[in-house]
Amino acid sequence: MGVVKVLVIIFVCLGVLVAGGVAVVMSPVGAKFRGGGSGMDSGTAVTMQVVERGDLARTVSAPGSIEPRTLVKISSQVSAKVLALPFREGEVVKAGDVVVRLDPQDLVALMDSARAGLKGQEASLGGAEASLINARLQFERMEALYETGDATKADLDSARAGFLQAESNKLVIEQGIEQAKAQIERAQKDLDNTVISSPIDGILTALNVEVGETVIVGTTNNPGSVVMEIADLSRMLLKAAVDEANIAPVEMGQDARVFINAYTDREYTGKVARIGLKRNVGSDGTGTFEVEINLDLDEGETLYSGLSASTDITVEHFYDEIVVPSQAVVDRRVEELPKEIMEGNELVDIEKTFARVVYRVIDGKTVVTPVQVGASDLTNTVITAGLSNGDTVVVGPYRALVTLAHDQAVRDEEAIEAEKKANESKDADAKESGDDSETEAEAAESEESGSDEKAAAEAKKEEETP
Repeated sequence: MGVVKVLVIIFVCLGVLVAGGVAVVMSPVGAKFRGGGSGMDSGTAVTMQVVERGDLARTVSAPGSIEPRTLVKISSQVSAKVLALPFREGEVVKAGDVVVRLDPQDLVALMDSARAGLKGQEASLGGAEASLINARLQFERMEALYETGDATKADLDSARAGFLQAESNKLVIEQGIEQAKAQIERAQKDLDNTVISSPIDGILTALNVEVGETVIVGTTNNPGSVVMEIADLSRMLLKAAVDEANIAPVEMGQDARVFINAYTDREYTGKVARIGLKRNVGSDGTGTFEVEINLDLDEGETLYSGLSASTDITVEHFYDEIVVPSQAVVDRRVEELPKEIMEGNELVDIEKTFARVVYRVIDGKTVVTPVQVGASDLTNTVITAGLSNGDTVVVGPYRALVTLAHDQAVRDEEAIEAEKKANESKDADAKESGDDSETEAEAAESEESGSDEKAAAEAKKEEETP
């Protein structure tokens, strides 16, 4: 029975060793030995992209501000005290609504004065007509007496002068009456101007006076009081300042995208409606031209006036062209390019210091490829020569592109990440398998230990039996 016990102990020890070995091999440490030949770390990690044909729009960017298409600045045409302001800032007004009432007291007095002046002139006209009739009769009598020799030439001339004087007096009074009527019309118009109505439908965006203040009429050297501003905020535009170097391709009717700083999650669209013809010079000496872009707003949508914004005006479209990310196009010194790349390549100008290149990837290694570039937007560039549809090129990261060289081994970051995740998944599965093996080994050891104890008990019982 002693031999049996020894054999059982040996078997248990072997089982423990096997279970431990499996656990070590399936652990992360063991994975390094199992995957040591995977080559994950060989080659520079880069981002690759297959070249495809696509569309590109060349744009002109410019800053600006949002303004209403229709903005009315209401000023007073008479100097008077403000009696009432029926609307406050931010309220909606309709065309014809009374927005300001001024004190008409002084203007009513002027009206009464003008009417009294008219009546006085009309009264004077009667006396002037009577004087004219008398002067004419006197002149006619003197003419008759002069013909008969009963009046001298001096008497006739005096009668003629009196007649002309009376006629002139009547004309003066008649013109005075017309003047008095004009004064009445002016006084009535000033009186009407004490009630100011809105000329448009809109929103009261600015209120510059309060009840009790006096508004004044503008003069040549003194601008008048702007009582309020009313704007139609449902029809907005962007006033953009386009740099003079970029104004040439901008035309009426071109599409534009507008980005308002206050609404970062929204992109607006519009069309160029007006291009300023005069160059504006900023405080820093930069020359710009004002371009107005009408915004496309949803029904009932309004925007605040004066918001800061920027725009991208589409000035040219390219369709079905070879397009790569702009970052993929880098400059390299012509003298550093491989000889086999430079020879016979029309895209390399040996008289220049730098050449535009893109790094293609063939069989895991880079091939520096001179290219001819076309238009570019903020992210992509058109390649007019040097690349073909389906080529694989290096597009990033920037830190790798800066030092990338010809015939350099590279690996795709996406492939490395996928392989890493696959190895992590295998390690996790191996760990679970190792835990199961340890559990089975412990169970077997426990079972064998129980068998040994049972065998020992039976052996002891046989020895005690005579």
